[in-house]
Amino acid sequence: MSEKDQRYDVVVIGGGAAGLSGALALARARRSVLVIDAGSPRNAPASHVHNYLGREGTPPSELLAAGRAEAADYGAEIVRGHVVSAEKPADGFRVVREDGSTVHARRLLVTTGIVDELPQVEGLAERWGREVLHCPYCHGWEVRDATVGILATSPMAVHHALLWRQWTDDVVLFRHGQPDFGDEEYERFAARGISVVDGEVAALEVTGDRMTGVRLAGGTVIPCEALVVQPRFTARSAVLESLGLVPTELTMGDQVIGTYIAADPAGATDVPGVWVAGNVANLMEQVVGAAAAGLKAASTINMDLVTEDTARAVDARRAPFSAEAERQVTERVLGDRRHGLQEMK
Repeated sequence: MSEKDQRYDVVVIGGGAAGLSGALALARARRSVLVIDAGSPRNAPASHVHNYLGREGTPPSELLAAGRAEAADYGAEIVRGHVVSAEKPADGFRVVREDGSTVHARRLLVTTGIVDELPQVEGLAERWGREVLHCPYCHGWEVRDATVGILATSPMAVHHALLWRQWTDDVVLFRHGQPDFGDEEYERFAARGISVVDGEVAALEVTGDRMTGVRLAGGTVIPCEALVVQPRFTARSAVLESLGLVPTELTMGDQVIGTYIAADPAGATDVPGVWVAGNVANLMEQVVGAAAAGLKAASTINMDLVTEDTARAVDARRAPFSAEAERQVTERVLGDRRHGLQEMK
């Protein structure tokens, strides 16, 4: 297919739950859809997806494979690749891939997600998604009644300690160089039986491929079966920034805990024709919420295209008739769905 022929109603950048959900809805709406996926899902280290009704406990790779198959069944094209930038000519968007190839889209749905930037502690990254955790609703049940440590890296540490106490009565809060807590916080910790450990965490202790403790800078090892951390959530926003969208910082107190792309409730950004869904727009979104956001954005995109198609048809109807005008209207409105006489043999 030549570059000129690679034109789609919607190009979806990112093939996670949000992107595939949007692609499925758009394909079912008889839109031409291309999904470009870099193949690096955020939840790849996790063993299972949770709190997704009807899909509880499904491995992330299986969920994505099922989503790709469902979208493809309705005609969506799904390809592996990395999008480096997007441009906005007068007739839509030009999407540029790392190999230099381009495709044209009338609308964009960007679902590139975020990157979890972890604290610099020896052994932490290797256990991420296993015993090093963040979301209790994703992993709390799996470590219920275990000794769970909370690594304080932001003002959210108090919140995390009290929240994780719901899943276990053995919570240890490692202050890790953060400012000391106030009397009110210590009273709440005491009331809930939460221990506080001073000193900086240096490394994780691992025995037999299982985390067994946390080693402090002074050498003391505190037994611990799981460790909760607060990553810095950084939006994968390079493509959106190439269109002029600037990430918004999310702060807690005076500390930046992440960045995201601002959008309205349906995912529409400040650049007309560009929608976002999933973690790139909502840092705290879980998988089921990301899928719902992709569906909402897709329905809004389709209606936006319906409005544009109708306006074009009205303009064409009002114009003097010509064979060329009729061809253009048919191409714009029906595309490959147009009907006509077949060649007789």
